Amino acid sequence: MTAADLVLTGARVRTLDPARPTACAVAVRDGVITAVGEAADVRGWRGPGTEVLDLHGAHLVPGLVDAHSHPVWGLDLTTGTDLSGVTDPAGLRAALAGAERIEGWVVGHGLDHNVFGGRPVHHDLVADVLGDTPAFLRLYDGHSALASAAALAAAEVTGPRAFAQHAEVVCDASGRPTGHLVEHAAMDLVAAVAPRPSYAERRGRLLRLLSAMAATGLTGAHVMDGGDPELVAAVARETVLPVRLRFAPWCMPGADEDALRELVRLQGSGGRHWLVGGVKFFMDGTVEGGTAWLERPDCHGQGTAAFWPDPRAYAEAVRALHAAGVRTATHAIGDAAVRHVLDTVASLGPSGHGAHRIEHIETAPDELLPLFAKLGVAASLQPPHTGYTRDDGSDEWSRRLGGDRAARAWRLRDLREAGATLALGSDWPIAHHDVRAVLATARRPKGAAAHRPGLTPLQALEGCTSHAAAAAGESRFAGRIAPGYRADLTALTVDPVHAPEDELAASPVALTVTGGHVAHRGT
Repeated sequence: MTAADLVLTGARVRTLDPARPTACAVAVRDGVITAVGEAADVRGWRGPGTEVLDLHGAHLVPGLVDAHSHPVWGLDLTTGTDLSGVTDPAGLRAALAGAERIEGWVVGHGLDHNVFGGRPVHHDLVADVLGDTPAFLRLYDGHSALASAAALAAAEVTGPRAFAQHAEVVCDASGRPTGHLVEHAAMDLVAAVAPRPSYAERRGRLLRLLSAMAATGLTGAHVMDGGDPELVAAVARETVLPVRLRFAPWCMPGADEDALRELVRLQGSGGRHWLVGGVKFFMDGTVEGGTAWLERPDCHGQGTAAFWPDPRAYAEAVRALHAAGVRTATHAIGDAAVRHVLDTVASLGPSGHGAHRIEHIETAPDELLPLFAKLGVAASLQPPHTGYTRDDGSDEWSRRLGGDRAARAWRLRDLREAGATLALGSDWPIAHHDVRAVLATARRPKGAAAHRPGLTPLQALEGCTSHAAAAAGESRFAGRIAPGYRADLTALTVDPVHAPEDELAASPVALTVTGGHVAHRGT
């Protein structure tokens, strides 16, 4: 055996490899695991240049992966003042009064829908503290925003607009914009004129973010957008990315044959620790924004329209990409959206098995759950999102859905028991990227999902390892600790399968290795 670059010893290794479930040591060369064994084997793996790290009893598992994240796009989404701690309109006004001005603007993010207490989102609520200052405030869901009157004027938004996707510039009875912008196309009208971080700022923030992710044990992220390939490529040339990034650029309503061909062309492009692999669709928006596609209207009479105005066009685009060998991931929160995606994959026949996935799945009826396993559609859920709801049903998400649909919230355990591949993520920056919190919350969901059984500890771990790999079509070389697999490895000071949720969430990370590169060392 050729000498290893890196040897990890003194570990309690949980491999998730049925052929060898446990071990004490692992050897790595050229970013790949070359051997798994016991302490006695280490001598035979070493050479003059081998780095040997003693983990002193830490628990080594396959590298943890966030199966739904936005680490590059999120740099724009998290620009400006963090409003996530605001709980009511008075608190919002106080936060804006003291907010830093960026190029004369107030830019904010993380604003909770519950702040408005069920009242319409309107710039009049903050006009007294903003005056003539343009402001662009993203709500926490990433699918809606509040723009001040001055910001609307700067973007020349004076009335309703028509969009190729299900989006809206919300207007009052007289046709004047209220400042509430729903979905990407509407938000982009103001985002295009609002301040944006410079290249240098974005580069620095990206490296700091990826390093912070690695410090929680993350070795990879399925990035559910196209990111900024030029920025990522430049950073990857200058340094080793601490977290492996797999991008799925968007396919939006109105995409023609040229757009589809370009998405196909992009597949497989990338560099060290990053690549384009898959395409992201939206079948609906969010419950709180009134744009989740539901089989019957929500309690405000909304939610009856798909993000693709013609859902058949979505199905045709999926079929075209599938024929070209492209994997797809579709954002589908409401029950009608989930059903349409499943029906679309069913129309592909046996060749569609294992090639497609659905993101979010916040409410789904019983009869849809067995179809995930039957059709080979991976389910990708974000347990920390449950924290935006309340167990008494007083939150905007629960009030809009009503009791029966809210009772079908985030069916993590039900999907696993129905045989589905279940990948877990954070959806950063919608929720914090700390993968330890993802694991802990998957075991004990919050809010509207608190009454539902969470995953077992092993199921949660699999959701960020072997099942995340399966959802990306990477099971042959990722998601377990075995010879020939990627050397993506996470060492925690507690056993993620036996430690209580609170201990796991606060567990120090002893080591994070991405592609054989030590991305984080614990103190």
